[in-house]
Amino acid sequence: MTTAQKQYAILSLPVIVGALGNFVDIYDLLLFSIIRVKSLKALGLTPTEIKDYGAFIISIQMVGMLIGGIVWGIMGDKKGRLNVLFGSIIIYSIANFANGMVQTTSQYAVLRFVAGFGLAGELGAGVTLVSELLPKQKRGIAISVMASIGLTGAIAAYFISKVFDWRVCYYIGGVLGILLLFLRVNVFESGMFNQLKKSNAQRGNFLMLFSNAKRFKKYMLSILIGLPNWYVVGILVTFSKEFGTEFKLSEPVDPSVAVLATYTGVSVGGILIGFVSQWLQSRKKALIIFLFINLIGGIIYFSQDGGTANCMYLICLLLGFSTGLWSMLVTIGAEQFGTNLRATAATSIPNMVRGSLPLITLLFYWLQKNFSYVQSGMVTGLIIIIISFTAAILIEETFHKDLNFLEE
Repeated sequence: MTTAQKQYAILSLPVIVGALGNFVDIYDLLLFSIIRVKSLKALGLTPTEIKDYGAFIISIQMVGMLIGGIVWGIMGDKKGRLNVLFGSIIIYSIANFANGMVQTTSQYAVLRFVAGFGLAGELGAGVTLVSELLPKQKRGIAISVMASIGLTGAIAAYFISKVFDWRVCYYIGGVLGILLLFLRVNVFESGMFNQLKKSNAQRGNFLMLFSNAKRFKKYMLSILIGLPNWYVVGILVTFSKEFGTEFKLSEPVDPSVAVLATYTGVSVGGILIGFVSQWLQSRKKALIIFLFINLIGGIIYFSQDGGTANCMYLICLLLGFSTGLWSMLVTIGAEQFGTNLRATAATSIPNMVRGSLPLITLLFYWLQKNFSYVQSGMVTGLIIIIISFTAAILIEETFHKDLNFLEE
C-alpha cells in the first residue's frame, strides 16, 4: 500500500482529531471573553477598569497569536505539521494551568500572551494537514466540518463557565490540551510534506510571502477577507454589555450568552458555507454571500433602540452565522500556496486576522474622540466590511486547485 493510500485509509482520523484540536483551541481562545467580567472583578477591578483592562488583555492575547502564527507556520514547513501541533498544545496547556493561578492583571496579560502564542499553531497546522490528505473534491467540506465542529468549543466554554469558578475553567482547558496531545500520537504526517523533505526547495521562508508581488497579493487579500470575524467577536460581542447600555436595552446583556449565541451561529454557518461552496463550485462566491449576510447583521445590530437582551442575542446569532466564512478563509489560506510555504501561510493568515484586533480596537477607540461609542462602532464596521468585500472580489479562485506544487 502506498503512502497516499495509507493516508486515505485513515482519512477520518485527522479530520476528527483536527476538529477536536480546534475545539480546544476555540475553548481557550474565547474563554477570556466569556469570563472577562467575572475574572477581572475577582481581581478587584472597577467596572471602568474591567472595560479598559479587558480590551488590553484580549489585544495582548491576539498579539501573541500574531507572533505565534508566524513562528509556528515557519516550523510547520521546516519541521512538519505534526511537530507544530505537539509543540503548540504543550505551550497553551501550561499557560492555561498558570492562568488559573494569576493574582494580578499584569500576570493575566502575560499569560494570555503566552497562551495566544501557543494557540496560534493549532488551526493552521491542522488545516494544512487535512488539506494535503484529502482530494480536492472533498477538502473544502472536510475543512468546513472540522473548523465548525471545533468552534463548538466556545459553546462548551460558556456552559463550563456557568458551573465552575473562572480559575477552574482555565484548569479544565489545560486538561483538555493534555488529552488532545495523546490523541495526536495516532495521526500520520502529510505525504506531501514527506515528499517535500526529499526536494531542495526552500521551506518555511516567511519572507517569500513578501518577495513576490503575486504571492504578497494573495497573502494580504486572504488576511483582509477575515477582518469582519474579529470585528464581530472582539468588538460587537465582547463589548455587547457596553453596547447594550448605549442602546438602552431593557435589561443588561450577558457577554457570555452573546458569545454562546455567536459561536452557535458560527458553527452552523461554517458547515453551511462548505456546502454552498461545493454547490457553486466556488470559494469566492460563497465568501461574498456570507459577507453580505455579515453586512445585514451589522445594520440590524446598530438599529437597536430600547429593545431587549434577547434581541441582542438573536442578532449575535445572525452575525455569528455570517462569520462562518472563517472556515472558508482557512481553506483558501491553505489552497493559495505551495507545499513548501503552505503551513507558513495557512498558520499565519488566521493569526494575522486575529492579530489585527488590536488595530481594530485602536481604530474603535480613536474614533471615540470625535464620535459617540455607538457611532465609532458603526464607522469601524463600515471600513472593515468595505475592505473585506474588495479583498473577496480580488482573490484568486482555488476550488479546483491541485495542491501538489512548490513555490519558487
